[in-house]
Amino acid sequence: MTDHAARARPWTSLVRCQLLGLYAFAVSAVGGLVVLALLLLPVGAGLPLLPPAAEALRALSDRARRRAADRDGLPVGPLAPLPLDRAGNRRARAAAVLGNEGFWRDLAWAWLEPAIGGPLVAVPLALVGYGAFGVLVQPLVWQRLGDANWYAFVPVESTATMLAALVPGLGFIAAGVFGAPAVLRLHARWTRRLLSASATTELRRRVVRLAETRTDALDIQAAELRRIERDLHDGAQARLVALGMTLDRAARLVDTDPAAARVLLSEGRETSARALRDLRELVRGIHPPVLADRGLGDAVRSLALDSFLDVEVEDRLAGRLPAPLESAAYFAVNELLANAAKHSGARGVSVLMEHVDGALLRIAVADDGRGGADESAGGTGLRGVRRRLSTFDGILVLHSPQGGPTTVTLEIPCALSSPKTSSC
Repeated sequence: MTDHAARARPWTSLVRCQLLGLYAFAVSAVGGLVVLALLLLPVGAGLPLLPPAAEALRALSDRARRRAADRDGLPVGPLAPLPLDRAGNRRARAAAVLGNEGFWRDLAWAWLEPAIGGPLVAVPLALVGYGAFGVLVQPLVWQRLGDANWYAFVPVESTATMLAALVPGLGFIAAGVFGAPAVLRLHARWTRRLLSASATTELRRRVVRLAETRTDALDIQAAELRRIERDLHDGAQARLVALGMTLDRAARLVDTDPAAARVLLSEGRETSARALRDLRELVRGIHPPVLADRGLGDAVRSLALDSFLDVEVEDRLAGRLPAPLESAAYFAVNELLANAAKHSGARGVSVLMEHVDGALLRIAVADDGRGGADESAGGTGLRGVRRRLSTFDGILVLHSPQGGPTTVTLEIPCALSSPKTSSC
């Protein structure tokens, strides 16, 4: 996982902490509106108020999910959509909202975020504020505060102790500024824990997703078989037919015109070489030999050598992966490198492959291009990669702000199948 929050500038993170603190007040206000609507339900006054209040709360929680995903680099599992049927009557709409599991999770977040998330992001701000008082204000007012004036653990009674108090003041400022990125990461994890769907909901979605990916896998397999058949028919098969006809003509001329027969045999040799080349390219498109022989790490290094970009590969895999999964990961990285070369304007790409917690293959492909990649803006490259990974219950996470860099993280549940055999 590429930790985007870790790369944030400390002062920018401090400003974001301030914005999150203000955001907590908005969340509290909307959460209070939802509770008011719930309290008014018995008298009927809450029926028209509850659906729009729940919708406003969901908009805030969705924004919090996107923000947490951007900072932590991984998506937050979406909640079940609110059943806001605007054509239904008020009572039915309110009942549908009350029966929605995501609504109650949103409401719990609306009450816990101001109580826990807000104070959490206030810590760096408090440190900087207290430090600024010690550095900027204390030297000007210490003489007016009397003998009982203390700053932190320093009694400020003279010019010397006032100067000594500057040291913890600067320390508080540094702690607040440089601790802000870590606080943002912690807040993102807190948000993920509160706003992700429950285990039951995720299991239900996974069953539906597996049914969909099974259909996709069958479609992909059928399309791949058709491609192989077409390549064989138009390539190697056509050349082999031509080779047979050439050999037949040479056999008829070998007694009457040996020179012409030798020419035809030479042509047949060239045709057989081209047919062999076609077959090797076809096999490479199905399952590259270097992938079968050396594993994913060396296969990706071969892609790096073939690319005109400066590709740096870091292989932390300690063993081999199941062959179908290695193939999917290889072609996914191949597509991402091709995208970086064609669309991003990048000069360098880094590929990190690691096996996390013994159960997850994680591949991060980052380039130094102009960014702005959008999976929904057209093109089929990223969608094809996502579809390929979905067959193995894998995910693709795209982080590509305008101006770059672009980072694509692939995660596929798996286990290592054999010890590493690469010499690298």
